[in-house]
Amino acid sequence: MINRRINKLIGLIAIMAITFLSNSGAYSENMESPLPDSKGESGELPIRSEIADKYKWNLNDIYDSEASWELDFSEVETIISKIESYEGQLGLSADNMLAYFKFEEEISTKFEKLRMYASLSKDLDLRDSKYQEMFERAMNLGNKLSSESSFVTPEILDIPEDKLWGFLKKNKALNHYKHFLDNIIRGKEHTLDKDQEKILAYATPVEASFMNTYRMFTGADIKYPTIKDENGNDIQMSPARYYSAMMSPDRDYRKRAYKAIYVPFMDNKNFLAANYNGSIKAKIFRSKSRGYSSTLEAELDVNNIPTLVYTNLLIAANIGMESLQKWGKLKKELLGLDELHPYDVYVNIYSIVQKIYSPDEAMELCLEALKPLGEDYIKNLKYAFDNRWVDFYETEGKRNGAYSTGAVKGIHPYVLMNWGYTLNDVFTLAHEMGHNMHSWYTINNQEYPYADYPIFLAEVASTTNEALLLHYLLENSNSKEEKLVLIETALNNIKGTFFRQIRFAEFELDVQTRIQNGEAITTDRFAEIFGEFYQRYWGDEMVVDVEEQYSWPRIHHFYYNFYVYQYATSFSAAQAIASNMLNKGQAAIDEYLNFLKSGKTDYAIPTLLKAGVDMNTMEPVLSVIEIANDLLKQLEELSK
Repeated sequence: MINRRINKLIGLIAIMAITFLSNSGAYSENMESPLPDSKGESGELPIRSEIADKYKWNLNDIYDSEASWELDFSEVETIISKIESYEGQLGLSADNMLAYFKFEEEISTKFEKLRMYASLSKDLDLRDSKYQEMFERAMNLGNKLSSESSFVTPEILDIPEDKLWGFLKKNKALNHYKHFLDNIIRGKEHTLDKDQEKILAYATPVEASFMNTYRMFTGADIKYPTIKDENGNDIQMSPARYYSAMMSPDRDYRKRAYKAIYVPFMDNKNFLAANYNGSIKAKIFRSKSRGYSSTLEAELDVNNIPTLVYTNLLIAANIGMESLQKWGKLKKELLGLDELHPYDVYVNIYSIVQKIYSPDEAMELCLEALKPLGEDYIKNLKYAFDNRWVDFYETEGKRNGAYSTGAVKGIHPYVLMNWGYTLNDVFTLAHEMGHNMHSWYTINNQEYPYADYPIFLAEVASTTNEALLLHYLLENSNSKEEKLVLIETALNNIKGTFFRQIRFAEFELDVQTRIQNGEAITTDRFAEIFGEFYQRYWGDEMVVDVEEQYSWPRIHHFYYNFYVYQYATSFSAAQAIASNMLNKGQAAIDEYLNFLKSGKTDYAIPTLLKAGVDMNTMEPVLSVIEIANDLLKQLEELSK
């Protein structure tokens, strides 16, 4: 059990949500000056000490001092030596097995707490070598835990099944672990003997090194150029500023920002391609070692997801690809452009007053918009906002993007943001707090080993929040112009969260299949393949700039291995769930809250089925395409 959980933590340090490039248009004249986004005439990012505490994490909720962290680290180091005393004992009696599970819960919980503190501290300033070292120490400790406990799964599988289930009758406390044991037995065909499992455990940090190298490059070493903004001021490009720039009505500025963001990726294209190639080959090694036919089968089998779910998604998207192409053509016409370029797809069509959203306004908006989730949900959400669970501002050295951590027993989850003052950031906050509350409900309603949720379900709660936020904004719009902006936002969500992620998923499957089949993919071939998919999805209306071919290295989720498709499946599921809550009331709300509390007590597909969505079929996916077509029709009619 430790082995699987620690490998997961090393491979996927936190559940990270991609920043959706939603439409940033809004409809308020309440323009307030941004909190620190730029500093002085140089446009440099602020340093952390300049940010008010209310907008920063309170890591004292994990440890009150680094000395306390060190004490726990030393304790876990000592406890590790006791693991070997359980080897060869699990099959002797029910009491022995239960004793090991309780021991594992203790050591795993302490480790996850250590890892969380080190990881969050590191991400606040990736240049700080002290926290880099602390994080590496925690990961090395996790690797040791993983290798020392690698005997557990093979040893459980060596127990005859009638004897194993007899243990549950002899000691009723073991019944709590029935689904966990079922899952181990399900994976018997792909589980190696204890010595081979230990070798694979030793390989885990090697596999993780490709992701860590990528993170260090993009977070600490990458240098973006300085460009002129809309007002002629020099600003240093950054990911958060890029997102804002892509929504600027100044097309020349968009083009400058677009070209600038890709300079370091194109300058380092050979390194980035080699690093990703190595990551894929490491995944091939692990999948072949376990006897899987492909990396896709190996990854999906972890959560018992049929490969048909993945392929159905790609098939359905290709069936409905004309909806995206129609959106591109319509946007080109409404913007009055001779050519449609990648830097044109996020800008607002309608020139109404746009609001700058502060974090405080965003938090209030989320509290209002998510009221359909019920009083208990809103109470917990407000508590999170009031008690510094979110780190809002982009500062020097801080990790890019946005994510929510999982929760640890006794510790709440955290959310990282890099605020850009747009409606997109409000949607991202709602998204991440969906993860946050999912983790919070799970950790407070499930005991070990179910106090987590399958990755396949991770994006459902986050995109349900986005759907409810969009519904709230549409319901409270007061004019035709507002409705047009929000319909465009909805279309951009479908473009970004559905079609874009499926395009990524198809690229990922394509290149991994090629490499598994022995094809050598060069730096330029990666770019060609990515550009070909971009062109096919958007159609002939799109002019694919050379920079877009090299945009694939910006997608850090590729290192997570077949993760991105779950944004699209979750988006599809979330639309159905949000609709049920809005139309069916309390019964649907209760059903949804039970979903949030369910953790890993069942496999992902049946858990989602209990929430009213069957992802074994194409129906939820095709429904999104129907929604897109309906929105396009509304936009065309209102635009006349």
